[in-house]
Parts: sequence; C-alpha cells; structure tokens
Amino acid sequence: MSSFKSVEEARPYFSNDRFATENGITLDELDERHSVCSVELASRHKNAFGGVMGGAIFTLADFAFATLTNDREHVTVAQQVSINYLSPAKGRKLIATATYKKDGRSSSVVNVDVVDDTGREIAQFVGTGFKLGA
Repeated sequence: MSSFKSVEEARPYFSNDRFATENGITLDELDERHSVCSVELASRHKNAFGGVMGGAIFTLADFAFATLTNDREHVTVAQQVSINYLSPAKGRKLIATATYKKDGRSSSVVNVDVVDDTGREIAQFVGTGFKLGA
C-alpha cells in the first residue's frame, strides 16, 4: 500500500510520530509488504526491575504496524491489537518486523515479530487496522 518510493522518503513523514521517535525508535526498512523498525535500548526503556518495559516493546511494535499500513495518501487506524510477551530482552537492541497477513480494501491484519539483537524472540503483536475513507 505504501506510496513512498523509498524508506528515505518515508522517514520524514513518520518523524511526526513523536512518541516513538523521541524514544529512539527508527524506521529501518519499508516496502509494500513489510516494515522493519528498531530501537537501541537505554535506561529510559527500563522498568523498576531493570527489564525492558512492556510499553516500550508495545510502542516499537505499534510503530512498525503504523509504518507498514500508513502513507501520505491512506490513513489506517488500529481497530484491535494484541501482544504476547514471550521472553525478556537480553540484547542491546530490539527489532520489529511487520508483515501483512491480510491487506484488504477496508481492513488489514498485520503480524509484528519483535526480537532482540541476539535473535531472542521478545514479543508477537497482531494488529487489525481500519482504512479510513475506504
């Protein structure tokens, strides 16, 4: 669905997603079928016990969902999402890969897999999007 010709063209558009970008999340890859976003972990991403806060993991997955399903011409809003936290992060970086399970006329279903830089599976996110104006 993306109308962006390259990830470089998409980055300025998604820089307006301030909560994600101000927390260090970056858009690394983007094409018609998948998006990859990542974050270098810092103390601001940690909970009181020293682990990565669930909200930080969720925000990364949600941003990957958003970058895949939105562009300048089409707005998709999350209608329903779920996340399963699988393992605590052991690495220094989290990577979220979003792929379409369904990309229909008015709705989409997107799977987002979150891993750390050691290859450890951290979370699985599934989002259903509603395409506004469709």
